[in-house]
Amino acid sequence: MTRPERVLVTGGTGVLGRELVRRLQDQTEVRVLSRRPSQGPGFVQGDLETGEGLAAAVEDVDAIAHCASAADYRRPQRDVTQLRQLLDATSGARPHLVYVSIVGVDRVRFGFFQAKLDTERLVEDSGLPWTILRATEFHDLMLKFLARLSKGPAAVVPRKSLFQPVDAGDVAERMAELVMGPAAGRVRELGGPKVESMADLMRAYLAAAQRRRPIIKIPLWGRLGAGFGVGDHLLTDGDRGTVTFADYLHARSNADGLLDHPYR
Repeated sequence: MTRPERVLVTGGTGVLGRELVRRLQDQTEVRVLSRRPSQGPGFVQGDLETGEGLAAAVEDVDAIAHCASAADYRRPQRDVTQLRQLLDATSGARPHLVYVSIVGVDRVRFGFFQAKLDTERLVEDSGLPWTILRATEFHDLMLKFLARLSKGPAAVVPRKSLFQPVDAGDVAERMAELVMGPAAGRVRELGGPKVESMADLMRAYLAAAQRRRPIIKIPLWGRLGAGFGVGDHLLTDGDRGTVTFADYLHARSNADGLLDHPYR
């Protein structure tokens, strides 16, 4: 297969998308989809919710890296709707579609995970050459959760829950290889280098943020608790990144000191 000369990245201003764009720019022409006009060279305007502008955005692209995710737990099917809009815009073209999903979507019976699985099936049935990479939770998302769970006088974490956070840079590195290569279908999953309890992750966060909080462990109920409690969201067979959560915290605290308010 000829390497793609032109790639469209959705979600290109997000945590993963930014890292991916940076890695692709030296290898190919990159278009970054944005709802906002005039964000600068390389940006194209398009709306995954309405479909407006998407036909022009996908015109003449050889590959699409679909990193955009609504991350809306109240309306999880938004991811499916957005991908349908994107597929409709391809209108007979055959770009290589590379989609990033979540480890465990076929095992955890939770609305957002189910929507990701539905989106995967839409990719598979699209008629386009496709590649799907499943990854575990990003360090950035874990940081956001930990900050919220420690806002009060005590830090609250789910009991018996293990996590395997992965660095967005590690995922972007793999995504770039997949985008620049031929369609590969389902590829090996990617997770972080360590499996850790939420309590241990919280201790690392509090230490890096220089905050003192007692840690209270509570049960995690429902379908999410059932899946996370037995590790259905962890790698069963796959590859591991290199950057630990502790590495990520150290780099972030040295860079901006915003651990107390990571999403201000």
